[in-house]
Amino acid sequence: QLQASGGGLVQPGGSLRLSCAASGFTLNRPAIGWFRQAPGKEREAVSCLSTNSDITYYPDFVKGRFTVSKDNARSIVYPQMNNLTPEDTAVYFCAADLAQSSSYALCHGRPPNWGQGTQVTVSS
Repeated sequence: QLQASGGGLVQPGGSLRLSCAASGFTLNRPAIGWFRQAPGKEREAVSCLSTNSDITYYPDFVKGRFTVSKDNARSIVYPQMNNLTPEDTAVYFCAADLAQSSSYALCHGRPPNWGQGTQVTVSS
């Protein structure tokens, strides 16, 4: 299971850290990532992590602003989002693929495991 949390309202230019708590598996093999979906738009990947190699993947539109890390002891993955803009407003979902560990493949594929979404709103 994946449990997402940490969403909320933040001003433009602000930062937010989300959390994705994993249960039922350990963070030493699967790929875990974050996706978002804004109203009227398609779902898109924003950050992916290979938990066995710590290799990350970020699409160009978040590079330099978003990072992702993990806490193995607590089985939590943290995406850190900085310099947020109103265009980052969306429902954010964490997702995983327990069968493979490539962050790139996860971000470009269709993850089989999903957590519930958490709303992020960037507004003044």
